[in-house]
Amino acid sequence: MQIYKVGGAVRDRLLGRPVTETDWVVVGAHAEELLARGFRPVGADFPVFLHPETGEEYALARTERKSGRGYGGFVFHASPEVTLEEDLIRRDLTVNAMAEDADGRIIDPYGGQRDLADRLLRHVSPAFAEDPLRVLRVARFAARYAPLGFRVADETLALMRELAASGELAALTAERVWKETERALLEPRPDLFVQVLRDCGALRALLPEVDALFGVPQTASHHPEVDSGVHVLMVLRQCAEHAQPLAVRWACLLHDLGKGLTDPRHWPRHIAHEQRGLPLIEAVNARCKAPRECAELALLVGEYHTHAHRALELRAQTLAELFQHFDLYRRPERFEQFLAACEMDARGRLGFEQRAYPQADYLRAAAAVARGVAVQPLLAQGFKGAELGEALKRARLAALKVFREERRAKAP
Repeated sequence: MQIYKVGGAVRDRLLGRPVTETDWVVVGAHAEELLARGFRPVGADFPVFLHPETGEEYALARTERKSGRGYGGFVFHASPEVTLEEDLIRRDLTVNAMAEDADGRIIDPYGGQRDLADRLLRHVSPAFAEDPLRVLRVARFAARYAPLGFRVADETLALMRELAASGELAALTAERVWKETERALLEPRPDLFVQVLRDCGALRALLPEVDALFGVPQTASHHPEVDSGVHVLMVLRQCAEHAQPLAVRWACLLHDLGKGLTDPRHWPRHIAHEQRGLPLIEAVNARCKAPRECAELALLVGEYHTHAHRALELRAQTLAELFQHFDLYRRPERFEQFLAACEMDARGRLGFEQRAYPQADYLRAAAAVARGVAVQPLLAQGFKGAELGEALKRARLAALKVFREERRAKAP
C-alpha cells in the first residue's frame, strides 16, 4: 500500500498558498484493508474513506469510463492494480493532477509544474470533454487564480466549447450547478467566472438571461462602459473588491436582467426594466435552486435598485413603502444588503469605481428614523390590533416627512 497527497493540496503548496483541505489517494490496496484500519466509508459510487483521526478523505486509486450523460455518467473501477498515473490522468487540469509522496517528492506525469510556472489552466487528457461539470470548474479556477496571472489554455477552452455545444450541460443537476456557481461568485474574480463561461458558450446554456445582456447598449452618460453585460461584470468585480457576501453577489449578477428584454428600437433607454426583469429573476432562482436568502434579495434588488439611486428624490410616502417591502422593522440586515448591492451597481461603471454613493447613508438615516418611532405612546393612546398598526404607519410617515424636509433644508 502506498499513500499520496493529491490535487489541490499539492497545487496550492507549490503556489505558496494556504492549504485548507488535503485529499489522499491510496495505491495498491483493497477497501477491506482501509476498513480494517478504522477508516469510515463515505463514497456510494466509488471507494472513498475518512481517516479515523483527521477526517481527511482517502480514495482508492481508480479509473473511470464514460457510460452516460452528465456528471454522474461514469463507471469507476478501483483495484490494487490501478497505478498512480492512471488515477491522475482522469483528473481535470494538469495543475490538479500532481501527487506528493511521504518524502515530499512531487510526482508530476502530465506537466502540472510547468503549467503552474506558465500560469496555465490546461486539461490533462481529451477525456476532459466527457464531464460537463468541468466547464464550470475551470471557470471557477479562472476566477480564483486570475490574481496570480492564470488563464485558460486555448486548447482547453476549445474543449469547453465542444462540451457547451454538445448539450451535455443540460444533464447537470441544479444542485451541482449551484454549488459551483456559489463557490465561483465568492472567488476573487467572480466576473471572470461569467466571462469564461461566455467565452466557451456555456453561459448561453446555463444562464441565458445573463448572456442576453451582452451587446445591449445603455445610455453612455450614465454608463460609459455602454454594454449591459460588461456592466454586470464590473459590478461583480466591485462586489469582490468590497468583500460582499454571496447574497449580494447573486443579486448583482441578476439585477439588470430586464434590459435583455428591451425592444432594440428603444435602445439605449430601458424604461421599466426593473419590472420586466422580475419574471426572469424568478426563473433563474427556481432553475438554479438558489437559497431563499439569495433568491429574495435578488428580486428586491431587481425591483428597487433604481429607487436607491434616486433616494434623495423619493417622497416620504415612497420611502415608507420601500421600508415595508423590505420588512425593515423585522429584517434590517436585508435592507443593509440591498444598500450594498445598489452601491456595487453604482460603482460598477467605467470611471465611477471610486465615486461616493451618498444615497446609501441617506437611506440608512431614513431607515433609522422610521425604526426609531416608538410604539409606547400609541399604546398609551389606546391603539391596539389593526388600528395600532395603522397608527404606527402614520407616525413613521410623519417622522419621514420631517426627516426629508430637514435634509432638504440642509442641502447646499
